[in-house]
Amino acid sequence: MTVRALYPFLSRRRAVARVVTGLACALGVVAAAACAATDEPPRGTASEHRAEPAAVLRPTPGMGFDYQIGGGYAPPSGVEAVSRDREDEPADGLYNVCYVNAFQTQPGALKWWEETEPDLLLRDGEGEPVIDEGWDEVLLDTSTAAGRTRLAEIVGEWIDGCAESGFQAVEPDNLDSYERSQGRLTQAHNAAFAAMLAERAHDAGLAIGQKNTTDLLPRHTTIGFDFAVTEECAQFDECDAYAEAYDGRVFGIEYEGEGDVGFAESCSTWGDRISLVLRDLDVLPAGEEGHVYRAC
Repeated sequence: MTVRALYPFLSRRRAVARVVTGLACALGVVAAAACAATDEPPRGTASEHRAEPAAVLRPTPGMGFDYQIGGGYAPPSGVEAVSRDREDEPADGLYNVCYVNAFQTQPGALKWWEETEPDLLLRDGEGEPVIDEGWDEVLLDTSTAAGRTRLAEIVGEWIDGCAESGFQAVEPDNLDSYERSQGRLTQAHNAAFAAMLAERAHDAGLAIGQKNTTDLLPRHTTIGFDFAVTEECAQFDECDAYAEAYDGRVFGIEYEGEGDVGFAESCSTWGDRISLVLRDLDVLPAGEEGHVYRAC
């Protein structure tokens, strides 16, 4: 069971992100041996071409992390990696992960989709858009190969923009949109689309992170994911599954006041296996009232 299935308002915050490309191993951000995923994609979802391993820098296990998708700010001491929205600026000298809403529309972008690509919006039996009520976002239709190809071109341009801005990696959000699709999308549909995004990311020289969804962990190598970004894995006892699948290359976010497992307990159990932080539910920038940041 994923976090978004229980807390639809948790899984993703509005973000603004643009980042720095070409941070090399010499900067000490990642180990020189960092490499890209070389697994073959699911059949019919992506070509056989993959970026050379040296072209993609995966995060190093245990990197100090901050989740800044609600707006970038000066990273706290000890932070080596941040996640920021694709329209935000990268953090100089750090490992930067680019947040992209890949499987649903941003609320402010719905008009563009309706006017430009209305048939790429998932619709119910009466032709009405299927909405993620927690975020007021319409789901994108990944159910056909033709639709996935068109969506991959649109989202692919955002991924290319992340690379041009200087990010080292990308996290496409709402991989679990099939859970909110009224049965119109399947795990296979989203896995196939994710594989196309993984190829696009690797071609752009970016690592790609699996965002939530333990249901798809068994497919993570065939999809092409390089690491994971997970919300509330301690609350739902999922951290071990991610840590094992990605050899500790996991950025975990817990939220203040959510669930029954305290952050001290989470750190004691998982802090030596994944990069775990505590954030406020709105992921506010430092200096704003309500901002919370703690690291193990």
